[in-house]
Amino acid sequence: MNWKQYIISDPEILFGKPVIKNTRIPIDLLLEKLAAGVTKNELLQAYPRLTPDDIQACLLFAAESAKHEKVLAI
Repeated sequence: MNWKQYIISDPEILFGKPVIKNTRIPIDLLLEKLAAGVTKNELLQAYPRLTPDDIQACLLFAAESAKHEKVLAI
């Protein structure tokens, strides 16, 4: 799956925050909810415009973003 087919960043939508395409649902919100224990099914019920592929794209986006981060030991 190519997450870029599901996620966009447009300065006209939420100041350019990454969102699910054709929605105003920000990726960080979905990732925070998943991290807090909300299930995929609960997200799909809460946000009817979401698809399972949208949620998978969020996870792939996060994984790819983390690959490029460098953490400096203190």
